[in-house]
Amino acid sequence: MNLGRALMHPAAKPLVFVAALLPFAWLLHGALTNNLGANPAEHLIRATGDWTLRFLCLTLAVTPVRVIAGLPTLQRLRRMLGLFTYFYVVLHFLGYSWFDQGFDLAEITKDIAKRPFILVGFAAFVLLTPLAATSFNRAVKAMGARRWQALHKLVYAVALLGILHFFWMRSAKNNFGEVAVYAVILAVLLGWRVREAIRKRRRTAASRHAVSS
Repeated sequence: MNLGRALMHPAAKPLVFVAALLPFAWLLHGALTNNLGANPAEHLIRATGDWTLRFLCLTLAVTPVRVIAGLPTLQRLRRMLGLFTYFYVVLHFLGYSWFDQGFDLAEITKDIAKRPFILVGFAAFVLLTPLAATSFNRAVKAMGARRWQALHKLVYAVALLGILHFFWMRSAKNNFGEVAVYAVILAVLLGWRVREAIRKRRRTAASRHAVSS
């Protein structure tokens, strides 16, 4: 069975769903068994942030891999991966709000305004929210395909804000190795989209020119 057929198998999406929940299950087990190191709260916040970036990369990789590898069935997983990106960013924000700020809204607001890396991370979370809320077929029909696509281009801003948040967070410890890896991955994925957009515009312009002449 080739990969395209495997992705169409009824068990494909449930398997991806379970796999995407494994990091959460691992973190939950570690928390319940007191096995998250000397600072469990920091570990949970950092880990959920890391998994947010990983799922964002996976989500953005779906279309390039689909096109390059000729796997149209891969597209059926993109929505699920995008929603798991939002799932982990919600956990990340809840962990920060709970463990760092004790769910004190006034302190959270002050901290967001005071610390740039918290501000850009919060901005990414805010921008991801309408994308998650409109990731269903009814939203596409209600908004219209063009407006829906325009809204979901916010994912590019989310990616840039996410990597900036990660960079500023790691800069306190001069630890940029992992930041560089994510930055390169996101640069390649976003660069591919820019190149495809330019190619599409050129083809459209060439077609219009051929018709008019």
